[in-house]
Amino acid sequence: MDIFGALTDEENRLSGLEKQLAQVILADVEFAVNASIVDLAERAEVSPPTVTRFCRRLGCQGYADFKLQLARSSFVGLRYLRPESEGKTPATVAEDIVTKAQNALYQMHQALDIAAVEKAATTLRAAGMIHAFGSGGNSSMIVNELQNRLFRLGCRISASSDHAMNLMIAAASGPGDVVFCSSFSGRNAELVHCLGVLRERGTPTIALTQSGSPVAQATDLVIGVDLPEGLNIFRPTSTRFACLAVIDIVATLVAYADRPRSTHVLRGIKEQLVRHRDKDDRQILGD
Repeated sequence: MDIFGALTDEENRLSGLEKQLAQVILADVEFAVNASIVDLAERAEVSPPTVTRFCRRLGCQGYADFKLQLARSSFVGLRYLRPESEGKTPATVAEDIVTKAQNALYQMHQALDIAAVEKAATTLRAAGMIHAFGSGGNSSMIVNELQNRLFRLGCRISASSDHAMNLMIAAASGPGDVVFCSSFSGRNAELVHCLGVLRERGTPTIALTQSGSPVAQATDLVIGVDLPEGLNIFRPTSTRFACLAVIDIVATLVAYADRPRSTHVLRGIKEQLVRHRDKDDRQILGD
C-alpha cells in the first residue's frame, strides 16, 4: 500500500476534512504514528469517526491498521515526501553533481583498503577464468566495466547480471576460476546464496560492496565502499563514481602485474582500431 501517495491525494479523491486530516499527518508523521485517535482528531479539528472513515477510505481496516501502515512506510524515508527540488537551476545541478562525485572519490580514496585492492588484482591476474556477478542498474554496470577493462589486458572474463545464470556458473565453477561480484547495498540475497555455493566449491571470491554486509560476510576478499547517501532523491548516487574508480585501480594493478602480456594485447587492439577506424594513434588510449 502506498500510504503516502494516498495522503498526498495525488488523484484528488479526498474531501475537505480528509485533506485537512492528511495535511496534519504529513506535517508530523511521528506524532500520527504514536497518537491516539482522539489526539489526532483534536489536532486536525475533526471528529474521531471522521478519522476512522478516513482510514478506511485509504484502504486500512481501521485506525490501528492505518498507524501500522504509516509506520512501515515511514521507513522508506520521509525525504520522498519533500524532495529537494525547489530553486534548482542547470548551473546548481551541474555543480551539485560534480561536487558530490569529487567528494565520493575523495572519501573512497581516504578509506580504501590498499592491501585488499592489491590482493584482488593479484588474484584476478592469476585466474584462469574470471566470472563477474552483478545485478541491478549500478552493479550490472560495474561488472560490465570490469570485463571491459580486463579483457584488453589478456584476462579471460565474462560478466553476468542474471541470478539464475550466476547460480549455474557458481555450481559449475572449478579450479582456476575466480568470481568478482558487485553489490552496492550488500544485501542481495541471491548473490549471497551464489557466494555460499562458491565457498563450498572452494572458488575464490572478491566483492566490491559495503563492509560488514551479508555479501561481504559471504566473500573471501572484500573491497569496502561505504559512502553516505544525500537527501536528494533525484540525483543519481555518487557511490558509482567511487566504484568505477576502484575498478580502474584494480585494472591498472592487473596490467602492471604482467606488463609484457598487457602491452601485447593492448597493442594488438590499438593496431586494429587504427587500421579500421581511427586512421591514427591520437584517439583515447585503449578504447
